[in-house]
Amino acid sequence: MAENSKFDETPRITVDYMRGILLPTATCDAWDLIWNFQAKPDDLLISTYPKAGTTWTQEIVDLIQNEGDVEMSKRAPTHIRFPVIEWIMPSVGSGLEQANAMPSPRNLKTHLPIELLPPSFLENNCKIIYVARNAKDIVVSYYHFHRMTKGLPDPGTWEEYFENFLAGKVCWGSWHDHVKGWWKAKDQHNILYLFYEEMKKNPKQEIQRLAEFIGKKLDDKVLDTIVHHTSFDVMKQNPMANYSSLPTEFMNHAISPFMRKGCLCFLLALTLKE
Repeated sequence: MAENSKFDETPRITVDYMRGILLPTATCDAWDLIWNFQAKPDDLLISTYPKAGTTWTQEIVDLIQNEGDVEMSKRAPTHIRFPVIEWIMPSVGSGLEQANAMPSPRNLKTHLPIELLPPSFLENNCKIIYVARNAKDIVVSYYHFHRMTKGLPDPGTWEEYFENFLAGKVCWGSWHDHVKGWWKAKDQHNILYLFYEEMKKNPKQEIQRLAEFIGKKLDDKVLDTIVHHTSFDVMKQNPMANYSSLPTEFMNHAISPFMRKGCLCFLLALTLKE
């Protein structure tokens, strides 16, 4: 009850538009710093639309880089190992400041659409991993994520949120434009474009693709270790990956767990009334 009280008393973030894309106000206020962020040639960036398997991909990449060393992946929470370059919140910190303080090579994360990506990433030919997930599962996961975190605005009812999602009036903009924009950029830049559904269908194969892109040669035993430790059930219990280390007033897992399987189920039936 005390945890719920803390969460209820914490105000939600406000949002504003940056070049037509809805973003947290704090991000918009610091936009010049974000846009002029200086990427380095050995930076590795993971980019996704929110709730497209970002944390899962981060954990896979970290284990690949450390050749399956599970203990090494527990050295710090995900948001510390992969700071979000555009994220700024007092209770969590500034991803930009975290990134600037990190030694090279750096692992970084963003949800920005390609047109808002700081140009230094492309200018320096940084390796970028993009993961796309189908909109049906994202809309459900993203709705519940809004419910459990004060780092996003109030989603309203499911019906209201669904309409806003379809119109692209949610943080980080239109899902369609996001995945399409990154798809168009993939052949002109150093981008590995993956699909969440393929990663679920054949994780070992896709982890091998990631390893090759990163420049790591891993044997079957290491690949199997990574598959196991990045499975949904294992990651859901991993405090370094499930965001349970964040303050309760920022994320309340009693409302909805951070890690959940996106499924429209009855929600779609409520929405598609035609």
